[in-house]
Amino acid sequence: MRQESIEGIILRHSKRGMTILQRELPEDYCRIAAREILSWKRGTVLLTTGFYVAGFAETDGPLGTVAVSKALKKLGFRPVIVTDRYCEGYFEAEGIETEYMDLNAEDSAAFEILNRYSPVGLISIERCGRDRNGVYANMRGVDISGNTAPCDALFLAARGRIPMIGVGDGGNEIGMGRVADTVRNRLSLTPSEIGADILVIATVSNWGAYGIVAALSELTGLALLPSFAEAEAFLRMTVEKGSVDGISHEHTPCVDGFGMDTEKEILDALHAHLGLLAG
Repeated sequence: MRQESIEGIILRHSKRGMTILQRELPEDYCRIAAREILSWKRGTVLLTTGFYVAGFAETDGPLGTVAVSKALKKLGFRPVIVTDRYCEGYFEAEGIETEYMDLNAEDSAAFEILNRYSPVGLISIERCGRDRNGVYANMRGVDISGNTAPCDALFLAARGRIPMIGVGDGGNEIGMGRVADTVRNRLSLTPSEIGADILVIATVSNWGAYGIVAALSELTGLALLPSFAEAEAFLRMTVEKGSVDGISHEHTPCVDGFGMDTEKEILDALHAHLGLLAG
């Protein structure tokens, strides 16, 4: 029996058309993203996350971003998270530098951030990207521009100069510009037009981030993937600070409608995948 791939694990329980987008991507896109990261000169990596939902940041995104950030640290990089005030206090407790972009910032703020940090790479994990009309819209098509700092301007400003990876699960996130026509024509959704050099898709963006970390572990032989206990503790902390489930809009330790049992299933499966490879 063929072993389930990392991509197969992070696309379990798919219900938003990501398996359709999968046909547009290489089958081992997590490994491709990991190889790209390992090729970067050791330096600063800017990561962006935080998706506005009903007055708060949703639970999908920050958890995966912390997982990738901690892996980057162990690999010798300096991770810096760029977000807005809805994620205030999430990352500092984990010892990760955080840059807050004002909700009313102009795109020019991205150039200032890039000049100040001189990043060797950009990674976005569940961050809304503008559509072709310049609007930030949620999964229901509601305009959330007034509550979304233009973090995607980093990707516009860095295009062609700095390598970029995007992680998404719906079509309106940074990175999905790479498959915008398919999102528009096959999923009947208004896509983000902000692309990335490498796109990682998953049923839940946090799982996509785990997929990258699992691939980094696979390639380096290092134990980089968080335990379920670590993931659960961080998620509960963000909920205590106001984070909400993106589906129910409730302050509960769920992500896109999936409870902690499913989070454990995915992490356990990825750890098992790595263990089987090691064996």
